[in-house]
Amino acid sequence: MSALQFPPLFTGEPLKGPADPFDRAIALAISGTDAGTVVYNLSGPQLKASVIFAPEKPLEEAMAALPVCGLGLQAALGALAPPEVAVHLDWDGGIRVNGAACGRLRAKSSTAIPQVEPDWLVIGLELDMESPKDNPGADPDRTFLSEEGCADISAGQLLEAWVRHSLYWINRWLDEGPRPVHDTWRALARDMGEPVEIDGTRGTFVGVDENFGMLLRQDGDTTLIPLSTRLEA
Repeated sequence: MSALQFPPLFTGEPLKGPADPFDRAIALAISGTDAGTVVYNLSGPQLKASVIFAPEKPLEEAMAALPVCGLGLQAALGALAPPEVAVHLDWDGGIRVNGAACGRLRAKSSTAIPQVEPDWLVIGLELDMESPKDNPGADPDRTFLSEEGCADISAGQLLEAWVRHSLYWINRWLDEGPRPVHDTWRALARDMGEPVEIDGTRGTFVGVDENFGMLLRQDGDTTLIPLSTRLEA
């Protein structure tokens, strides 16, 4: 297999076996590895990849990278998958394909303080390509790309497209501000307008603030749950 092709300023580091790209990317970021490094492992039934960012914004603003990379994945699948494949995004990074869970995005930063500019931010992707079980349809709330008409899409193709489309949305976010990102993301957001429970707080998911914090409405009051609360400890 030829080396994967990433946009300028992005470099790839492939892993094999049980190695976790998210853990490796965090270790590289701590050691000072440049932003734009894409660590990936395509050797299993999941596409696993992580990208190191060096945001020049406070953490709460920088967390927009999580939904922005979600838009990148939706655009990548939109370009490669059959037109009947629908992709929706959970507020906390979950990925839904045709209504069922198919993976997630995750985030970790050098700081958990919302007002502090992080030295690094790692966004990780885990996407279920093929079922590791003999009965993949046993759980109706979980799916795999191979079950959704995407068996011909390789993990390498999808990873290249994810990085490319994520870069497009990152540039729009930086150049045009949050509005175009918000407008597109809201159309893909799961549970918008529905009752949800987050960290023990119940309410109707009525929208997000400028930094993608969740707005929950209950009995006339609105509670804000910052997106930075989704950082991994």
